[in-house]
Amino acid sequence: MDGSLIPVDVTGRDSFAPRFRRRKVILVTGGAGFVGSHLCERLIAEGHSVVCLDNLLTGRKQNVAGLLDHPQFRFLEQDILSRIDWQGPLDEIYNLACAASPPLYQRDPIHTFRTCTEGVLNLLALARATGARILQASTSEVYGDPEISPQHEGYRGCVNTVGPRACYDEGKRAAETLFWEFGAHQGLEVRIARIFNTYGPRMSPEDGRVVSNFIVQALTRSDITLYGDGMQTRSFCYVDDLVAGLMALMASEVSEPVNLGNPGEFTMRELAEMVLAQTGSPSRLVHRPLPVDDPRQRRPDISQAARLLGWAPTVPLAEGIARTIRHFAGEPQVARAREALLDHA
Repeated sequence: MDGSLIPVDVTGRDSFAPRFRRRKVILVTGGAGFVGSHLCERLIAEGHSVVCLDNLLTGRKQNVAGLLDHPQFRFLEQDILSRIDWQGPLDEIYNLACAASPPLYQRDPIHTFRTCTEGVLNLLALARATGARILQASTSEVYGDPEISPQHEGYRGCVNTVGPRACYDEGKRAAETLFWEFGAHQGLEVRIARIFNTYGPRMSPEDGRVVSNFIVQALTRSDITLYGDGMQTRSFCYVDDLVAGLMALMASEVSEPVNLGNPGEFTMRELAEMVLAQTGSPSRLVHRPLPVDDPRQRRPDISQAARLLGWAPTVPLAEGIARTIRHFAGEPQVARAREALLDHA
């Protein structure tokens, strides 16, 4: 992994770039996860050298299978709670290491919180030792169950510190504080992305978030579970758009938190009906009690991302859902369940 100059395509999306860009050495923690694997692919495509570090607690090595033989890619199975022994130069760190769906981060809440605090401290120490610029994948969950909509970066949130979601919500808030303090008082170049609901290929069938739940339930003709009356809202950003936003933020000079998400707002019932229409599934909509502290409304104000980064999402929800359905239809466990249904038809 060197620091040589590499040619950059000056057509299309890279037309604004200089003719030559220095090859960077980039660490992506959580790089075998849903978002992390897409980010690794994009960084490799840009010509950079990428080290993907993941403990595979929620990430899947199959997500980066297509990169394993690439000469500029290296995979390390490790938890960020362990000391990272780094040799050589390091230009950038993207920290995506943390379970992001409620069923997964609630499975071991202490580990979740430690990942957001002790693990983040390890990465900040690495950034300080190497001089790397470092980006924290924060979350819209720092706003809790918001009292305003849309949520802008100046809103301080409405978060329960002792509820079942607190290990994640408060963990991410603590991580933002650590990033801010290291930037303000120790001179680190820090970036903070507040990520709103993101979806797309490589989500796990067992992810537990609403898009994956609805699609898997529809494809396997199971009941589609709506919590509460189904009128709570979310905004859904396709993964390719999010990756572009993360890279734009990393390349910027913006140290304060920036919302990244799609401001289109949909009720859970609308999303379920879209999935049913696209899959042609006979699944029924069934209602279950609303989980504790489940936000009623979630919509990002992305005016700051547009102004400071020149970024906005481009993939409409219907198009992104169609791509995601095709992905899940090919997931082995979903495919087996569908075959079993045909055998018993």
